[in-house]
Amino acid sequence: MTFQGAVSVADLASPPASNGYLGVEKSLTGKFWLQRPLDERLALTLSQRLGVSEIIGRVLASRDIGLDDAKGFMEPTLRDHLPNPSLLKDMDVAAKRLAGAIMQDELIGIFGDYDVDGATSSSLLARMFKAVGGRSTTYIPDRIKEGYGPNGPALLAMRKSGVSIAVTVDCGTMSHEPLDIAKKAGLDVIVVDHHAAESDLPDAVAIVNPNRLDDESGQGHLAAVGVAFLLVVALNRVLREAGWYKIRKEPNLTQWLDIVALGTVCDVVALKGANRAFVRQGLKVMAQRQNPGLSALADVAGLDEQPGSFHLGFLMGPRVNAGGRIGLSELGTRLLATEDPAEAMEIAHRLDGFNAERKEIEAQVLQQAIDALEAENADRTTAFVAGKNWHPGVIGIVASRLKDRFNRPACVLSIDGDKAVGSGRSVVGVDLGAAVIAARQLGLIEKGGGHQMAAGFTVQLENLGIFRDFLDERIGERIAEAGIIPTLKIDGALSAGGVSLHLIHELEKLQPYGSGNAEPRFIIPNARIASADVAGMDHLRFSLDNPGGYQTRGIAFRCMGSPLGDALLNHNGKPFHLVGRVKINRWQGRSYPQFQLDDAAPVW
Repeated sequence: MTFQGAVSVADLASPPASNGYLGVEKSLTGKFWLQRPLDERLALTLSQRLGVSEIIGRVLASRDIGLDDAKGFMEPTLRDHLPNPSLLKDMDVAAKRLAGAIMQDELIGIFGDYDVDGATSSSLLARMFKAVGGRSTTYIPDRIKEGYGPNGPALLAMRKSGVSIAVTVDCGTMSHEPLDIAKKAGLDVIVVDHHAAESDLPDAVAIVNPNRLDDESGQGHLAAVGVAFLLVVALNRVLREAGWYKIRKEPNLTQWLDIVALGTVCDVVALKGANRAFVRQGLKVMAQRQNPGLSALADVAGLDEQPGSFHLGFLMGPRVNAGGRIGLSELGTRLLATEDPAEAMEIAHRLDGFNAERKEIEAQVLQQAIDALEAENADRTTAFVAGKNWHPGVIGIVASRLKDRFNRPACVLSIDGDKAVGSGRSVVGVDLGAAVIAARQLGLIEKGGGHQMAAGFTVQLENLGIFRDFLDERIGERIAEAGIIPTLKIDGALSAGGVSLHLIHELEKLQPYGSGNAEPRFIIPNARIASADVAGMDHLRFSLDNPGGYQTRGIAFRCMGSPLGDALLNHNGKPFHLVGRVKINRWQGRSYPQFQLDDAAPVW
């Protein structure tokens, strides 16, 4: 079949799942290829009903987007997707307490996390409190010295400085001891979080978390910044009903959606419902460059085009994160909260420098972790590796890289004395957060928690082996029970000439991409590589033969030294099935289509 713009798409029936798409059961990255199933009749109806190309209809149908939901998916708005904040347990209690604090001129403390979700949540609340005439102070803990979540000394320091009510954001759901200390000191605490919870919750004024077990809102997919935005909406409503805006201007809450979008994308939560609307509308706000911190960050990162979810996740987010990882933890929050362009630019440059340093440290730890795992050569369900004095600020990123490389959940730990602090990343279908919580409940680790795709923990060195074996057994059971194998889902097939600007512009209608809305992947069957060479440190740049047309350009990131990179670099003219995404590469004022390679399989 042929799509608009002479996009040639092979009409390939889905082979039996046991054979893999085009017979690929184990690719060069070790994945099973699977063509996304779809209802052909629904795809055609969607195309006709929405007035979009056939390829858009097919992608929507393959993601189970029905006729009733398609328009809202293509054009997500807050009017259609923003839930009533009162549906969240304790939301009204939290909003009323904060409204009272603002109207009584109490000093409000904001205790945030040091990652992007924490920084965006903290700065969002700081901006709201200031906009409505409230007073607040923000505290971001040091990752190395204090670790994750609220701690007693910090909360006591807040109370001593005059804070009467503290809001913890992106943390606090399982912080029993610190919150008990705060209560005894006369400090009210409101928890705003989204991490997995247990039935036994800390004693607080309110715990607003859509993932607490007794919450029936159905909003468990929200990032912490999304929960914080709902709190802002609820607070604004209470203040309006109390007549607070009779003598002052009511803030336009949509002006802060750029911050919400950044935190939502970077926390890799499912882009559905309110999250999709947050990101789509937030990107529009970000393009207006109203936030001095985000504008400075975009300039430092070299972003000179319309921002997209890719830019948030790979250009801006890592720089905000860099302060908490290896620099000063409060820099990200300060950047997003400031109204001073000069201060914003100064902080953005500092974060950019920390990010460059983070990359160097990450590369060193990653190589050491890979060497250790390959030397171990153990048949385990979890890539579990520990090293002495590895920088705690990069172990989460390294775990993510190992997860991708070895196609299994990965845990990376930094050993310091008789303890190890670890971070883990999971694969679809394996709830790593639940496994870590279970280990803590059994007394195998000192503390730990998280959500399905990520977790953090602290373990005594003497229990390291026991904890590793526990994860292997529990995760292995889950993988066997669900039949989970490393899989790459493919939306369709293209010829090399089908990689075009027209196709890319068509697919942009489906953005934002992310968790829950995977960017469409296509296969170029029997592709022949015209040229290939190393780009940068470990990327592969290549071009594909395109009979009767210009050669198609391509790039494969971070693949050198792997079976994928080695095979393509030494192709010897042999054909490959190539799987990837179509992108626009902009260089020196010019734009051209590019095939961003994710995987390959030799045809011979």
